[in-house]
Amino acid sequence: MIELDKTDHVIVRALMRDARVTSKALGEKLGLSQPATWRRIKRLKDSGVISGRRLRLDREKLGLGVTVFLGVKLATKRRVSLEDFERAVSAIPEVLSVEHVLGLYDYRLKVVATDIPDFERVLRRRIMTLPGAGEVEANVLLSEERRPGPI
Repeated sequence: MIELDKTDHVIVRALMRDARVTSKALGEKLGLSQPATWRRIKRLKDSGVISGRRLRLDREKLGLGVTVFLGVKLATKRRVSLEDFERAVSAIPEVLSVEHVLGLYDYRLKVVATDIPDFERVLRRRIMTLPGAGEVEANVLLSEERRPGPI
């Protein structure tokens, strides 16, 4: 595990806000030279603290106006059932994330659709037909506030 100092935390927060910022511009804000800032960013990347850059898409502009979180309880919980379910659900393009969780449900899925009728189609034809799928609870996203995280 890498030890992060105050400057490292500032760098991580700045990159979380805008991953495209140059090491020169970031260094100027921090009072560091471009090479010193670049070395710190490289150290953060090499240690795995920074693992890549993500592209954030506007789902509404892409015609995906509905986001639903699904809690899925499997009908059976054998190892084969878990693997079959995970493999099958990962192939559904409308499913953005699959999380194996502890609690009332076995999995939490983040699903996008153009509208509620489209979501119903995805639910009935794709998700409810998955191997091992049992009880499902849907929560429709009303609004979302993106936060940079704890650092």
